[in-house]
Amino acid sequence: MKSNYFKYFFIIFAIAIMIFAIVKIKTEEQKKEAQIYEIKEDTVQEITEIRLGVAEFDSINPILSKNKNIQDIMKIIFEPLVTVSSNYKLENCLAKEWAKQNETTYIIKLRDDRKWSDGQKFTAEDVKFTIDRLKDSDTIYTSNVQNIAIVEIVDESTIRIVLDQEVPFFEYNLNFPILSSKYYSDKQFVPDIVPIGTGMYKVSDVQESALILTKNEYYSESKNLKLDKIIVTMYATVGELYNSFKIGNIDFISTQNSNLKEYIGTIGYISKEMKGREHDFIAFNTQNEILSQVNVRKSIGYSIDKSNIVSSVYSDNYYTSSFPLDYGNWLYEEQNSSIGYNIEQAKQLLVDEGWNYKNKYWQKTINYRTQRLSFNLVVKATDTSKVKVAENIKGQLENQGIRINLIKASEIQYQNYIKNKNYDIILCSINLSVSPDLSTFFGDNNLANYSNDEVKNIMNEIKNLRDENQLKQNYKRLNEIYKNDMPYVSLYNNKYTVAYNSNLVGGLEPNWFYQFYNIKDWHK
Repeated sequence: MKSNYFKYFFIIFAIAIMIFAIVKIKTEEQKKEAQIYEIKEDTVQEITEIRLGVAEFDSINPILSKNKNIQDIMKIIFEPLVTVSSNYKLENCLAKEWAKQNETTYIIKLRDDRKWSDGQKFTAEDVKFTIDRLKDSDTIYTSNVQNIAIVEIVDESTIRIVLDQEVPFFEYNLNFPILSSKYYSDKQFVPDIVPIGTGMYKVSDVQESALILTKNEYYSESKNLKLDKIIVTMYATVGELYNSFKIGNIDFISTQNSNLKEYIGTIGYISKEMKGREHDFIAFNTQNEILSQVNVRKSIGYSIDKSNIVSSVYSDNYYTSSFPLDYGNWLYEEQNSSIGYNIEQAKQLLVDEGWNYKNKYWQKTINYRTQRLSFNLVVKATDTSKVKVAENIKGQLENQGIRINLIKASEIQYQNYIKNKNYDIILCSINLSVSPDLSTFFGDNNLANYSNDEVKNIMNEIKNLRDENQLKQNYKRLNEIYKNDMPYVSLYNNKYTVAYNSNLVGGLEPNWFYQFYNIKDWHK
């Protein structure tokens, strides 16, 4: 019995040792794995280099280049007096603050902590130099300064700008890149000179087919920039640029090309689409005897299916729109009131106005004679897409009993219609400004011959408002009036697209004005 006891004790003891050994081995293995993982974790580093691409490169000078991609890249190197945020809100940049002294005079205080990438101090002389250069040159920024009559240097960090006439929201025009007066002398103002700026990055090397950008050590926040290097490769054609992105040689592209996926495919990248600056709309001549009736205008507006236009004419590569600022502007708020396609509401509005639907047309007895709802619709003949849009609108309205005579006008004829306002309805297209100015729609001599005393008062008030809450309230009211009185029908905006490497992170918030918001935080 005793021998059996020792026998069982020995077996239990042996099993315990085996279990202890196994646990010990497993623990050691786990420690080693944890150490290996820690080593791997320590060796994983953020990639601090990205590759951009530019097709059809024209000039490294930000003032002379007409290439949108070059202009955006130059905004990394150069800074303006003011810029706009990703939701199009005005922000100071080289300007520390500004004030409007009267209708035509602005005082601008400049930042005193900015230096050029060669170490020279940024001063008011640089601002005056740039404005003078723009006024003497034919560039994309010349229109920004065309109304500047006088630029005075008050002191090293203050300038006074006097306009030849009042320009609503003129401060938004101050978004052009500022050049160094010392670096860009008269003899050096040429396309090929290596630029210096006050921005985050500088051009450190110019190669045959690439620009190398590195941190500007004189930029006040250069230590916080995550990217050490930006390589900008130049391509002869857009096709080469797209192909290079497709095979992974560049990390980021942007375009207004609505068929981008046909060139780069649909996988291996992230894309963001947003409303672009091209805004198409129809304007009613509100002085026309029939179109002066609000219900008639609204009935036409409710009879137009914008989604049908976008689908059938633009293959869904445009966005429907409700208001000129309906592109992400902070001053626009979508409202609940129905302004979309609504045939029943369109019919009821005409009935309320005394019109009768008979023999497939809306008609009414006016001054003892029967009059049908019939209008001329003017469109520019040379723009084939717009002609298709006009034909679509004609078809939709005639299906609802509103006769449309389509006038396909030549360029000269179209401009004469605009000038003389001798149309019933006209299809228009406008490239929107970063400014929230709505003078085209509500100002004197507007496209709809539209007049409203409340609108005039609001337009005068907002020109000098700085209070954001009050501005939003005023624009909300303008939006309401736009929908209630319907002097125009906003149709759609084009798409602006960016595509980027799926490993690229850091808060990408592009819009059609600028691609590289938050680039200081980008990395891979």
